[in-house]
Amino acid sequence: MADFDPLPSAGANKPNPTSLHGNDHQVVERRTARDYYIILRERLGIALPVALLVALGIGYWQAQATPLYSSTATMQFERPDRVVLNEQVVDNSVRSDAELNTYLQILNSGRLRTMTAQSLTPEEIKILQRPYLKKFGPGKDLPPVTTLLGTVAIASIRNSFLINITVVNRDPEGAALVANRYVEQFMRYLMQNVGGKNEFAVEFLRSRAEDLRKESELSEVRLQDYRRKHNLVSLDNSINIIGDRLHAINTSLTTARLGRLDIETLLGQIERMQQAKGSLLEVSYISSYGSIPTLKGQLAELNRNQSNLSVRYLERHPKMVDLANAIEVLTEQLNTNINQSIADLRTQYIKLQETEAAYQREYREAEKDQLRLGDLSVEFKSLENQAQVAKSNYIQILDRLNQTTTSKNLENIPVKPLDRANPASAPYTPNLRNIIKTSIGLGLLIFAGVAIGLSFLDDRVKSAWDIEGFIGAQLLGIIPELANVPESDKHALIKNSQNSPGTEAFLSVYSAIKINSKLDFPKSILVSSTVPGEGKTMVSCNLAAAFARHGKRVLLIDCDMRRPMLHRHFQLANEAGLLTWFEAGAHWTDDPFTDASLGFAKVDENLYLLRSGGRSKSPTELLENPAFGQFIERMKKHFDLVVIDSPPMGAVTDALLIAARTDETLYVCRFNCAHRKHIRLYIKQLKESKNELLGIVLNGLSARRIEYYSNYRYYRSYKKYYGSQS
Repeated sequence: MADFDPLPSAGANKPNPTSLHGNDHQVVERRTARDYYIILRERLGIALPVALLVALGIGYWQAQATPLYSSTATMQFERPDRVVLNEQVVDNSVRSDAELNTYLQILNSGRLRTMTAQSLTPEEIKILQRPYLKKFGPGKDLPPVTTLLGTVAIASIRNSFLINITVVNRDPEGAALVANRYVEQFMRYLMQNVGGKNEFAVEFLRSRAEDLRKESELSEVRLQDYRRKHNLVSLDNSINIIGDRLHAINTSLTTARLGRLDIETLLGQIERMQQAKGSLLEVSYISSYGSIPTLKGQLAELNRNQSNLSVRYLERHPKMVDLANAIEVLTEQLNTNINQSIADLRTQYIKLQETEAAYQREYREAEKDQLRLGDLSVEFKSLENQAQVAKSNYIQILDRLNQTTTSKNLENIPVKPLDRANPASAPYTPNLRNIIKTSIGLGLLIFAGVAIGLSFLDDRVKSAWDIEGFIGAQLLGIIPELANVPESDKHALIKNSQNSPGTEAFLSVYSAIKINSKLDFPKSILVSSTVPGEGKTMVSCNLAAAFARHGKRVLLIDCDMRRPMLHRHFQLANEAGLLTWFEAGAHWTDDPFTDASLGFAKVDENLYLLRSGGRSKSPTELLENPAFGQFIERMKKHFDLVVIDSPPMGAVTDALLIAARTDETLYVCRFNCAHRKHIRLYIKQLKESKNELLGIVLNGLSARRIEYYSNYRYYRSYKKYYGSQS
C-alpha cells in the first residue's frame, strides 16, 4: 500500500488548553424551564404517587375534623373628654393601650370563664351538650360546663377601642350564646368591682395620710439625732475619703517597701563581694556612683600607659615613677568614692525603713477609722431608709387623696355592648374549598420537591444539561438504546449500512465532530469513558467506519490491552498487534503494513484495524515508552485519522497516558451510569494533558427520552453549524 505524504504534526496546531469546553466557572447549576420540565417528566412515576398520597391523606385528615362554628360579639370602650390625674381609684375610662390590655386580660381570665359557666341555665347547658350526645352515648358522663364553652378568643381591633369576643363551639347556637354571655358577665364584673367606692376611699386615704405624716416626722427626728451624736454630715463622703486615704497610703507603703528591699539586696551583694575579696566595681550601683566612672576610666588609661612604657623603661625611670604615683593617687580616690557610695546606700536604707514604719502606722489608723464608719453605717442606713420610705409613702397617699377628692363624683362604667353574636349558618371548619386548595397546593409542592430533590441527590448523567451545564462539555450527539439490535451488529452499524436509528445517530456524531474539530487531517482521536459498559468500543467502531465511509483513510487501534475486545467484533484472532510489536523490539520499517508483528487488518474500504496483540496486566510500560508516541505520529503519515479505543478512565490510568500522545478526545457517557463529578474530574485531567476535548456522546437513551432532548440538541447543533459558517 502506498504511503501518504507526511502532513504537519497535529501537535503544532493544537489550540490553547483553555479552549476546551467547560471550566470551573460553569459548574453553577443554571437550569432552564425545559430542564425542569424534563426532570418532572422523568420522575413522574415516583413524585406523582408520593404527592397524591400525601395530599389526599392530609385532605382526608382535615375533612374528618369535627365541625366547628364561630360567633362574634363586639364591645366598645368609651373615652370621656375629662382630665383626672389618678384613674386607678375612681376614673374607669380607658385612656391608653395598657389599660385596654388590662381589660383584655380580665376577659381572658379564668374567673370570668367561671362566672360565665355558672350563669348558664339548665336549658342553655343542654344546647351546649347536643354535639356531644352522639359521641358519648347514653349513660356516659358529658364534659364539664367549662369545657362545653368551647374556645374563647378576645382581640382588640387595631387603632380603636373595640373588642371582639369570638367563640368557637361545636353548636352554632351554643357559640352565639357563650359570646353574648361573656359580654354580660364582663359588664357585671365591672359594676361589682369598679363603681360606688369613692366615699369609702376618701375617708380611708385621709386617715392613712395622717398616720404616715406622723411616721415620717418621727423617722426624720431619729436620723438627725444619730447624726449629731456621731458627728456625721454625710456617711458616704466620709467612707469615700477614708477609702481614698487607705489606697494612697497602701501605694506609698508598697513603694517604700520595694525601695527598701532593693537597697537591702544591694547591701547584701556588697557584703558578699567584700567577704570574697572581689572587686566592688562589678556592682552596678557602685560602678555608676558619682565620679567613679570617670576615675575608673582614668585609672584604666594610666595602666595602659604604664604597660606600654614598661617595655621601654625600668621601674625607677622618672616616667615610670610618675605613672606609679598617679595610679596610686587615683586608686585612693576611687576607694574613697566606693566607701562613700556604700555609706550613702546605708543612709538611704535607714531612711526607707523609717518611712515604711511611718506609713504602716498611718495605715493602721486609717483602717481603724474605716472600721468605725462601717459599724456606724449599718444603723445609719437603716434609719435613713426608714425616713425615706415613710416620706415616700406619705407623699403618695397625699397625692392620691387630693385626686380622689377632686373626682369622687366621676364614677362610670367605661364599656357598652355594640353588636350581639348571631348563630353561624355553616361551620368555618372543615372548609371543603380551603381543604381542596391546600391539598392541591401541597401536592404540587411535594411533586416538584420530590422530583427536583431526587435530581439533585442523583449525581449521574441523565440529560444534556448535565453535560453542557454542569460538566461544561459540548454534547456531540445522542445514541439511542439499541436493545432491538443484536449484540454482534451494534459495532458494525455504519460498516454494514444498516437501516437503524443508531446509524443516523452515529452519522450525526460524525457531523458534529467535523463541525467542532479545530484540527485538520491527519490527526488522532482517543475514545474513552468513565466506567466499563458505557459503549465506548461501539462508538469507536462506528465512528471509524463513518469517517472511512466518507473517504478518509482510518486506522482503528485497540489500546485496551487489559481487556481487548475489537478483534472479537471483527471476528479476528488477536495474535498480532501493539504488544507483539513492542515485544519484538518496536523496530520501524518503511512499510509498516509488511510488519508481521503489527498485523494490520483491513476490515472495510479505507478502514484498518490494529489489534492489541494479546493481554497485559501492566501496559503502562508500552504506553509511557516514547516509541508509542512516535508510532502514533508515524501512523498519521499513512492514515488521515487514527481512532484509539482506550480503557475507561475510572478504572485505570491508561487513557491519560494515551491522551498525552493524541490530538483530540471523544468522551462517551451512558445514560444514568457515570457520576457527573467523576466525569468533570477526568475531563479536567484531560485538559492538563493538553488534549483537545471534542465533546461527549450520550449513549443508551430510550426513544422517549431522546424526544425530550432532540429539539434542544438540534437547536444547538444548528446554531453552532451556521455560526461557524458565518
